[in-house]
Amino acid sequence: MAIRLRNPGRNAMIRRFFLLCLAVSVAALFILVPSTTSAPVMTRKEEVGSSSSLPSDLYSSGLHYARRSVLAVRSDPLRARADLIRKQVGDHAAVAAAYASFARRLKLESSKQTRLFAELARNLSLLVGAHRTLLHRAGPIDETAVRGFERGVKDRIRAARLLISDAKDSFDNQLKIQKLKDTIFAVNEQLSKAKKAGAFSSLIAAKSIPRSLHCLAMRLMEERIAQSDRYVDPPTPPPELEDPKLYHYAIFSDNVLAASVVVNSAVRNAREPWKHVFHVVTDRMNLGAMQVMFRMKDYSGAHIEVKAVEDYKFLNSSYVPVLRQLESANLQRFYFENKLENATKDTTNMKFRNPKYLSMLNHLRFYLPEMHPKLHRILFLDDDVVVQRDLTGLWKIDMDGKVNGAVETCFGSFHRYAQYMNFSHPLIKEKFNPKACGWAYGMNFFDLDAWRKEKCTEQYHYWQNLNENRTLWKLGTLPPGLITFYSTTKPLDKSWHVLGLGYNPSISMEEINNAAVVHFNGNMKPWLDIAMNQFRHLWTKYVDYDMEFVRQCNFAA
Repeated sequence: MAIRLRNPGRNAMIRRFFLLCLAVSVAALFILVPSTTSAPVMTRKEEVGSSSSLPSDLYSSGLHYARRSVLAVRSDPLRARADLIRKQVGDHAAVAAAYASFARRLKLESSKQTRLFAELARNLSLLVGAHRTLLHRAGPIDETAVRGFERGVKDRIRAARLLISDAKDSFDNQLKIQKLKDTIFAVNEQLSKAKKAGAFSSLIAAKSIPRSLHCLAMRLMEERIAQSDRYVDPPTPPPELEDPKLYHYAIFSDNVLAASVVVNSAVRNAREPWKHVFHVVTDRMNLGAMQVMFRMKDYSGAHIEVKAVEDYKFLNSSYVPVLRQLESANLQRFYFENKLENATKDTTNMKFRNPKYLSMLNHLRFYLPEMHPKLHRILFLDDDVVVQRDLTGLWKIDMDGKVNGAVETCFGSFHRYAQYMNFSHPLIKEKFNPKACGWAYGMNFFDLDAWRKEKCTEQYHYWQNLNENRTLWKLGTLPPGLITFYSTTKPLDKSWHVLGLGYNPSISMEEINNAAVVHFNGNMKPWLDIAMNQFRHLWTKYVDYDMEFVRQCNFAA
């Protein structure tokens, strides 16, 4: 249903009025917009052309008045550009300073590089300071100033990059070297601790008696008790034992199997074994087992005498200084102290902590002339040696009046007297040459007549008494031997005696095969599980595996 409007003329008049108002509004808008967009920022100090239109109270109150355009809220590209340049300068200055510091720490040969980096970092910092007013200006930034700042920065950054590029390889290598040094230091610390622990463990192993060896001694002792009549010594010793025309050997040992290997190897390689006499001395505890071992078999006619230390009545504490010293509680504590932290603190002389040095067997070598008064010459053999060829050639050597024939062991600065004795002591410094060459025990040919003439036993007693507090040398028998036979030792050809099979795996087989005697000196004895396998066969081939007691004790061939 349509509505009919009354008075149409009036409605048309109203419509025309509204259209006129709209046109006026649009025209006013176009007039105002250009004036606002072109108006500058104005403050109280500026001369404003339309000042009459501004309220007078704003000027009188001192307040700033600004009329900003719509475009004034946008960021200033020159300021952003200047900030970016400043950041680059700061970054490169920090890098240059770091390289300079690192160069100083590494103490590089190129102190010039250190100076260049420090100077570069300083110049970059000064460049930023010189343009501080440009970077912190509140108003618009001058584009010309920014371009000048940028050119200066680019030149210095280019120089910094060239310097860093040239030095980078050197710095990288130095850093790697430093890291490797740190790693090597840490590994060396671990290695040192491991070596000390290993040396201590090896010492414990060297002190121990293997089960099979203990079994053999017990079996032999059982046989000695069960068949006592069979092993009684004859009332009169055979004359061969004191015959100076025969070849005499001295062996001091409490190891039954080791002593038998020495005798076996010497007899098998002798051209005339019946002319060889072996004087075996042990302690009272092992005397019975040793007697059975050397009576159960015929050693190709060789003569074997078995005695105990106690059979030599002159060996007592009133005559022998070392027996008196061995009764010292302090010395026994030194030998038997097994705490790891204490036993390993003196690793250089740890080998002298072996309790074998408490045994008089180890010092009998200094009393050979008194033990064998009718003999002229005698060959001393340790119980850890193996004889590989006939040794009678030693008796044909002209000793030139010397007492001791031995193989020298020095090379370079090693095994000199300075390594065995305390040359800070005035007596040692006065009497001996620290560079004198050392020699080895294990195979020593002694002229007993020259010994008696030189009174070597008295010399040994003199120095042993002076060393009661171990101020002249550490423990062991080699230092007093070096002192006793100083200037009375004749060097022998090295092929007579090759050492080191108990600690040195690098000995050549050619050298070993050419040796008359090989010596398993060191902790890795051939009868222990820790022995070196490449040398062990040299010893095991002289073990009597056919002997019943050896088989019963499970000795591995």
